[in-house]
Amino acid sequence: MNRKRNGAKWLTLGLMIAVLANVVPGCGVKSQPIPPEAARPEKIVGLEAANAKEGIRLTWIRPESYAGGAKMKDLGSFSISRAQEGKPAEQIGDIQVHDEGRFQVQNTFTFIDGSTIIGKTYHYQVTSSTTDGYVSEPSNDVEIVRKNASAPPNPDTFVVPTPVPLK
Repeated sequence: MNRKRNGAKWLTLGLMIAVLANVVPGCGVKSQPIPPEAARPEKIVGLEAANAKEGIRLTWIRPESYAGGAKMKDLGSFSISRAQEGKPAEQIGDIQVHDEGRFQVQNTFTFIDGSTIIGKTYHYQVTSSTTDGYVSEPSNDVEIVRKNASAPPNPDTFVVPTPVPLK
């Protein structure tokens, strides 16, 4: 009887080992895991600001890769932050990206900050996020003084400059 119990214990132990050997290594991931800092979008480096009739116009180009270098396919949103001289930065806008999986995606994004005061200096930064919630580092800092936008030239009074010959 003791031999039957020992045999049953060994059989149970062998089955448990066989099951664990098949379950533990098979976590479903087919590639090497990557650290979270490599899964966030690359930093936006081309943020630009200009005075417009409606306020300050910010323009930037869509990040195409993760910080780790792989091509990004799950861009989810942008967050726009503004700081005034001597004040902390605050989030002033959020743009959702809904072109995931489309053949043609939007490459350039624009945001107009209409709540600015003429003569004040503003600093802007943009961060991007994936649909999984990974957030990029803040973009380059852009500083701009709010001014009235210059009017486009009047076609009736516009004078074409006279060319000067090269010597």
